[in-house]
Amino acid sequence: MGSIWLKNALVVNEGVRQYLDILIKGDVIDAIRPSSPLPFDNTAEIVDLTGKLLIPGVIDDQVHLREPGLTHKETIKDGSLAAAAGGVTSFMEMPNTKPPTTNLDELQKKLRLHPRTRW
Repeated sequence: MGSIWLKNALVVNEGVRQYLDILIKGDVIDAIRPSSPLPFDNTAEIVDLTGKLLIPGVIDDQVHLREPGLTHKETIKDGSLAAAAGGVTSFMEMPNTKPPTTNLDELQKKLRLHPRTRW
């Protein structure tokens, strides 16, 4: 995988707004610095974010996916897609399914319902 230079992003984080450049190598943020015309990496693909906001993803700490047992309300797939569409990058599911997911064994059973699939 190559590098991507996100250039001139207006980053909003914890109440602070600042123009930053972000270098991504593979799937990892490698460096962040104040915006500069100097290149990060001569081989990086440049994505100019002038006029765009860049904000961190949201963590939702109370999700009710209802699988197994109550899939007519929501499934792991539907809830995950909805979360991603809303900018949620991580979530914690409430253990209100039948049986509740409160230990590693129950979590592994739940994960086996959806083998590694790209939704």
